[in-house]
Amino acid sequence: MKKSLFLILFATISTLSFAQNSEVVRLSEPVQVTESHEVFGAEVSEWDESESLVELVNESEKYSGKEITLTTEVAEVCQKKGCFFVANEDGYSARITFKDYGFFIPTDALGKTVTLVGTFEVKELTEDQAKHYAKDAGKDPESVKGPQKEYSIVATSVKVPKS
Repeated sequence: MKKSLFLILFATISTLSFAQNSEVVRLSEPVQVTESHEVFGAEVSEWDESESLVELVNESEKYSGKEITLTTEVAEVCQKKGCFFVANEDGYSARITFKDYGFFIPTDALGKTVTLVGTFEVKELTEDQAKHYAKDAGKDPESVKGPQKEYSIVATSVKVPKS
């Protein structure tokens, strides 16, 4: 037990040290690695055909609460730990979080096209929640006024291309 705890602690400290030195934060290890990509979260044996973010938003009642597969650009990523990102397609956006806060993506995923599996939802954020999210994304929280409608996906897996 002590040896396992030590190894986990050592791996965490090593990961944090690496992240500080290279400015890329990687708090989760991939569950699958190929020559072209890494998968974070749950393993996926076969990826379904992707929906478009435009379709999800425009038909949000149809998709709300349903599991979807989405291929999208990472427009923003939490720079503190990679605990969320914002997907963007043709002016539509959705906030992507990770099931049970159980994994994160590397902070250098910004600008990459990723594929994910998750549950699509439509939420209303309070002004305080929206300000908190803006601050985490490196934006000015004071620019947020009033409640905000948010499209979100709670992802179980994210496939990120290697740099």
